[in-house]
Amino acid sequence: MQQRIHVGVGGWTFEPWRNNFYPAGLAHSKELHYASRQLTAIEVNGTFYSTFQPSTFAKWRDETPEGFVFALKAHRFTTHRRELAGAAEGIERFIGSGIAELGDKLGPILWQLMPTTPFRPDDLEQFLRLLPTEVQGRPLRHVLDVRHPSFACEEYLELLARHGCTTVYTDSDKFPQIPHARSDLAYLRLMRSVSECPSGYAPEQITPWVRAAQEWVAMDAGKEAFVFFISAAKERNPAAAMEFLRQLRP
Repeated sequence: MQQRIHVGVGGWTFEPWRNNFYPAGLAHSKELHYASRQLTAIEVNGTFYSTFQPSTFAKWRDETPEGFVFALKAHRFTTHRRELAGAAEGIERFIGSGIAELGDKLGPILWQLMPTTPFRPDDLEQFLRLLPTEVQGRPLRHVLDVRHPSFACEEYLELLARHGCTTVYTDSDKFPQIPHARSDLAYLRLMRSVSECPSGYAPEQITPWVRAAQEWVAMDAGKEAFVFFISAAKERNPAAAMEFLRQLRP
């Protein structure tokens, strides 16, 4: 059951982590190797800004242990546009960029919309129809990270359910907090870590999230949860993820 709960942070290259997460003197080229053995997942932010080669995805695959999973943030070219329905070219380019090289380590694809993008049902449905269900025979799972309050409605959840997608749930008070219960996939982005706490969140604040993830995957063998500590006091996020994993252990 624990193997269906994946916990991590956003990226693995961050200067302050070289003081409080990575061992002193660790070569930068070894950071992914190290991080992937402390955490069980990473949300890749670099793919939001840049296009990578298939060889890079293959390298990430080979540097990480069995069971580790990457969630990939789709390139902003696909979602930062006035009309999502016009994203076909960007979607095709991103999906065809070599992400299939990750093999079994390919996790959900995260499509992050602009905070100014409102919920327009027809436009969003056309976008969802463009999302492929597989790449080179490997099933794809899609998650929307929406930022506009108009998405907090039943119509949005119904639309996602029809297309087999899920939505991000966040604890941030800056974005809408939308439940994911109509999907077998739960995707949490926890964004309230604080510098004053060595583990980002106090352990007792993490415990309810741990229990919720355990209860979620216990409901059905097909359910899976991804939990990422993102943004806020970023220097504390690896410690928060490791505290979550500590509490997950029997």
